[in-house]
Amino acid sequence: MISKTKNREEGFIALITAIALALILLVVTVTLNQSGFLTRSTLLDSEYKERSSALAEACVDVALLKLVNDPSYLGSETITIGSDSCDIRPITLPTIETRAVFQQAATNLEVVIDPSDLSVVSWNEVPSF
Repeated sequence: MISKTKNREEGFIALITAIALALILLVVTVTLNQSGFLTRSTLLDSEYKERSSALAEACVDVALLKLVNDPSYLGSETITIGSDSCDIRPITLPTIETRAVFQQAATNLEVVIDPSDLSVVSWNEVPSF
C-alpha cells in the first residue's frame, strides 16, 4: 500500500512539474513573438517617417528652385513626386513651410532663408503650422 501512495505522489509531482514547464515555455514563446511583432511595427513606422521627411524636403527644394526662377513665387501648391505628394504652403519670405504625409506619418518643415541669395538660414521640423 505504501508504495502505491508513493508512486501516486511521485506521478503527481512529475505531472505538475511538466505542466509548470509547459506554461513557462508558452509564456516565453508568446513574449518573444510579441516582441518581434512590435519591433517590426516600429521599424515600419520609422520607414514611413523617413519617407514623409524626404517628401517634405523635396518640396523645400522645389520651392527654392521656383524662387530662383521667379522671385515673386508665392507657393500654395501641391507637388507630385512619383505616386506621392507634398504641399508648399503660402510663402512669406523669409519662411518656406512644407508638409508631407506618408502612411499617416507627417512631416512639417519650416525653412528660413536669406532672401538676398536664397541661402538656408535655418531648417526645422515643427509639430504643426
